[in-house]
Amino acid sequence: MTVFLTIIHIIVAIFMILTVLLQAGKGSGMGAAFGGSSQTVFGASGGMSFLGKITAGAAIIFMLTSMSLAYLSSSTASLVDEVTAQQAEPAEPAEEAAAAVPTEPTMHDGEKAAPADEAVVAEDPVPVEEAEPVEGK
Repeated sequence: MTVFLTIIHIIVAIFMILTVLLQAGKGSGMGAAFGGSSQTVFGASGGMSFLGKITAGAAIIFMLTSMSLAYLSSSTASLVDEVTAQQAEPAEPAEEAAAAVPTEPTMHDGEKAAPADEAVVAEDPVPVEEAEPVEGK
């Protein structure tokens, strides 16, 4: 549905641009704004032309498709919600994860690695001397 509305939206936008560009410019609007007046009800140019009516219809369709696309995009789950849902689900059951972990360390080429030496742990850690405060100027 979203793809269909997006295609219609783009077609109507291009059609509306073309109908606006096809219309002849009317210079009387600015003249009337600065003191010139027109004695007719619809202005100096008369009623709305055929291209003006088509442009108004295209603008209405454009606004409706814009609002529909905005509603559809806000009603679907966001990417953040999808990622959060994927992180909440465990990727593998615990039994399969334990079976996947090798019990003996191996080297890159598949040979068994030599056993690591026991870690050297100091029985009594060396105390850290307290620093004397330095007096400022």
